[in-house]
Amino acid sequence: MQSLQVLIPLLCLVLLGQTCQDTTTAESNSKDWWQTAQFYQIYPRSFMDSDGDGIGDLNGITSKLEYLKDLGVTAAWLSPIFKSPMVDFGYDISDFFDIQPEYGTLEDFRALIKKANELDLKIILDFVPNHSSDENEWFKKSVKREKGYEDYYVWHDGKVNAETGEREPPSNWLQAFRGSAWQWVEERQQYYLHQFAVQQADLNYRNPDVVAQMKRVLHYWLSEGVAGFRCDAVPVLFEVEMDENGQYADEEVSGLTDDVDNRNYLKSDLIENRPETIDMAYQWRTVMDDHQRIYGGDTRVLLIETYAPPAYTMQFYGNRSVEGAHLPFNFNLITVPASNGVSASSIKTAVDNWLLNMPAGRTANWVIGNHDQRRAASRYGVANTDAMNMLVMIMPGGSVTYQGEELGMTDGWISWEDTQDPAACNSNQSLYEQFTRDPSRTPFQWTSGTNAGFSTAAKTWLPLAENYKTVNVEVESAATRSHLKIYKSLVALRKSSKTLQNGATKYAVLNENVFVAKRYLSGSPSIVYVANLGSSGTTIDLDQFDKTLPSHLTLQIRSLNSTKAEGVLFERNGLSLAAGEALVMSAS
Repeated sequence: MQSLQVLIPLLCLVLLGQTCQDTTTAESNSKDWWQTAQFYQIYPRSFMDSDGDGIGDLNGITSKLEYLKDLGVTAAWLSPIFKSPMVDFGYDISDFFDIQPEYGTLEDFRALIKKANELDLKIILDFVPNHSSDENEWFKKSVKREKGYEDYYVWHDGKVNAETGEREPPSNWLQAFRGSAWQWVEERQQYYLHQFAVQQADLNYRNPDVVAQMKRVLHYWLSEGVAGFRCDAVPVLFEVEMDENGQYADEEVSGLTDDVDNRNYLKSDLIENRPETIDMAYQWRTVMDDHQRIYGGDTRVLLIETYAPPAYTMQFYGNRSVEGAHLPFNFNLITVPASNGVSASSIKTAVDNWLLNMPAGRTANWVIGNHDQRRAASRYGVANTDAMNMLVMIMPGGSVTYQGEELGMTDGWISWEDTQDPAACNSNQSLYEQFTRDPSRTPFQWTSGTNAGFSTAAKTWLPLAENYKTVNVEVESAATRSHLKIYKSLVALRKSSKTLQNGATKYAVLNENVFVAKRYLSGSPSIVYVANLGSSGTTIDLDQFDKTLPSHLTLQIRSLNSTKAEGVLFERNGLSLAAGEALVMSAS
């Protein structure tokens, strides 16, 4: 693997003890669609129910595509819609070539693609390459050692305990949902690896037949008209090879927790972030590019889910000789504040960790939430809802919005009795809230009516969040000002501003609690973003950040809690900011 080309900041200034980063010169005016796209994640089970069974579906999504168009969305990414026993709600796939019946049919999917094309919206599917359901025909054949499927999954005889004579798992590896990552199958007399639930058997990517099969999955859905794929859980695709004795090494204890069933109890050096995984992403990129070359049309995009150190993540982009993912997802705005608290300095660290490590000529992206995390407004604080939406729209590259972030939706509380997520169900009533992902998966809030307009069912698959009567599309569309209207203004500015499309980027921390960023481009107005992430008001002098700014800036967009007037000039110095206040201003 070639070494990364790391960006060297063009200008470093020390401002009030903080480093000001000026990361890039202006970018090319010629950009592909995905480089400045607004990606919008849909969790199908919770978006819109068209048939009254309490579960969202494809026809429900189709019925709401105009909403996405009105938002300014470029591409909608759908969490898994494939046939599944729903142990992990679609991430346990029993047939990669068919639609889950409770979501609809292949004809329903084709109707969705047709409608999306009419609206000039792109549809991206979730590709789940690491594992299949244990109800998949491939797994059933592998259990029986049928020809061609013997080594489709990661099988092992296990070990015999020298003292007890009992058979034990091959290694101490732990799964993501608590407990051993190995499961014994009596019929085959072997263990199989499952890095997630026991029903999610890991495919063996050291088998060329598996590699070819999963490429067929990509080709199939590309032929159905999708614009690309978001690839799930990619870092766990490969594990370390067996040693000369045919055994797997044990992971070392991490020291992070005393809970021996928690995956974090052990390090994950042997089962995550292996070099072979990078090459597999490069092979998938070739599938995307070959399809476009043969069939024409726009670029088919490859998005990679990876929670990994920068040195590993950045390799997914590719190198001098091969192209990789168009966008490895940037989760820094999630992970850094989670570890260090929400603050201007943690936001700067998150931005630094991406822009200062990204290889030259690549495109950044910004993510603040998804179906695996607590909702953005709950994590950052409701007062910072607009500040965070502004941030992902102002920074260079693609933006990613998880359904409901445009409204400021917050976590719903889910009782133990109503809990659905296997990550929580595999624990117990006293622990489940540490592990559950259900609170961010509650039904989308369309109206103040029954079931928030999501479904006509007597009971929805998850309970609604309690605030649905005041936080929903209907209420926020009718309000004079709302998170939704601010979000739309941000997207509109992003689409119309040459500076936001192509400009260079500079950012810093002022007065400890204020994050400030400037996008600038010769011949176009500069855009300045300021956000007070502290718990009290403050006053800043922007000339401490950039003395080239004009003496007055025009307020374009303000957070919901701001009392300032848009279209008014504000002096760059002595700018007061209330707690949670965020502003987007232009400087000619």
